[in-house]
Amino acid sequence: MIEIKNLHVKIAETETKILNGLDLTVNAGEVAAIMGPNGSGKSTLSYVMAGKKDYEVTEGDILFNGESILEMKVDERAAAGLFLAFQYPVEIPGVPTMNFLKAAMNAQRKTRGDAEYTTPEFIKRVKEAAGNLGISMDMLKRSLNTGFSGGEKKRAEILQMSLLEPKFCVMDETDSGLDIDALKVVADGVNNLRSPDRGFLIITHYQRLLEHIVPDTVHVLYDGRIIQSGGKELALQLEEHGYADVIANAA
Repeated sequence: MIEIKNLHVKIAETETKILNGLDLTVNAGEVAAIMGPNGSGKSTLSYVMAGKKDYEVTEGDILFNGESILEMKVDERAAAGLFLAFQYPVEIPGVPTMNFLKAAMNAQRKTRGDAEYTTPEFIKRVKEAAGNLGISMDMLKRSLNTGFSGGEKKRAEILQMSLLEPKFCVMDETDSGLDIDALKVVADGVNNLRSPDRGFLIITHYQRLLEHIVPDTVHVLYDGRIIQSGGKELALQLEEHGYADVIANAA
């Protein structure tokens, strides 16, 4: 589903290299976790996949279902089925959450050649999805993420993911700053979306998220490349012993 081949990335208009020949494949139906110390390039990878302009790909490619996405615009990647959950969701004062959701869903459907949702259809879908996540409709009347707690922001983002039904979801440290109750809500939202035709890339520092979202594969990212891969037991090993041994073995 996602194939990243020899990816080299630097910060745009500088010579600061972040990713240095990263290779990674995530198959349909797979939940892959990426772990690694600060500064290893985890968030950069998510931003490059989403199409953020602050970074320049100098070598390599990212294939989504066999097609390169590097020349696609951000909205084209979204319409193709890519979704990025941010570490720190952006607040947009003055834009009601419901308006944002309706615009996003209908823009996606229009790009795919589907009919836009009518207002009754849209409200029905949102109420059902919000109820499953414990989100009140009063919360959705507020401006997007404005004044939301960390947990509310993550719930709203999982709601977006549920409604947009992406084919591949990149979760950039989505557990950052969450208490255990909010963490479980996020994990339940992700687990409910797991399916044979949808893939996930979970970027995290800590094994605690992976207790709730059990990954199929775990990959260690260091100095801009994957230095070790394994099953879910690798996350437990990292939690117990840290990264020093893995880094030393890769040197």
